[in-house]
Amino acid sequence: MKAICYPGNEIHATNYLDTEDFEGPLPHLFKNAMAFVMRNLHKIQAGRGVNAPGKPEIPESVFEELLVNALVHRDYLVSAPVRLFVFDNRIEIISPGHLPNNLTVEKIRAGNANIRNPILVSYVAKGLLPYHGLGSGIKRALSEWSRIDFKDDRDGCLFVAKVHREPVDTLKLANKGAIKRQNRISEAHDASINAPINAPINEFQEQLLNAIRSNPAISYDELAQLVQKDRTTVRRNIGKLKAAGFLKRSGSRKTGHWEIID
Repeated sequence: MKAICYPGNEIHATNYLDTEDFEGPLPHLFKNAMAFVMRNLHKIQAGRGVNAPGKPEIPESVFEELLVNALVHRDYLVSAPVRLFVFDNRIEIISPGHLPNNLTVEKIRAGNANIRNPILVSYVAKGLLPYHGLGSGIKRALSEWSRIDFKDDRDGCLFVAKVHREPVDTLKLANKGAIKRQNRISEAHDASINAPINAPINEFQEQLLNAIRSNPAISYDELAQLVQKDRTTVRRNIGKLKAAGFLKRSGSRKTGHWEIID
């Protein structure tokens, strides 16, 4: 699986906010894809107090159903990854393989199903993934969030689930800091032609900053263990924080420490 979060609403060749590739068993793919989506969603107050943790702008269960559907029902004879694209106005989950046999988008919306991978489905039904029954996943996702479009691309041999997001200016965000930081990064970018690609700080990067705030001498390996990510992912996101002016390293590699720039 390949996951990328882009600024704006179009695919860029080199401009992205967050990216990660996942390999391994299905539970590992599912867990990491869910984490990627959730850290790139806005958090809203949803009637809670200002000190309460925010809720995702789109229910987590929507992506649980769609990602399980993508992993279980994709065409494994097509040598291509499931692709997860996050844009400002939508999130796309693109599965290799069009709908099998006589299935149509209208039929899957109604709860009809046709098993492409029966052996895999039998294992998933026993608890390999959070699977709630054949044909029920799409209907359950739509009941939680009606703004989902599906495209059965038979020429391209793809199935696309497109989850539309609300405009950020209509959301009552639980943490407006991400928007302020995005503006701050944009200003820094405009001030220098050598500035890096701009991005808001996402939830994972906030987690890194909190870990560094608690232990300014923490190493990359210790960070990776703490946040349960690989060292490459940690280094890439630390690099983004440094380039955006939120973090700097003082002292030598062995005896130095991190400084968070407020």
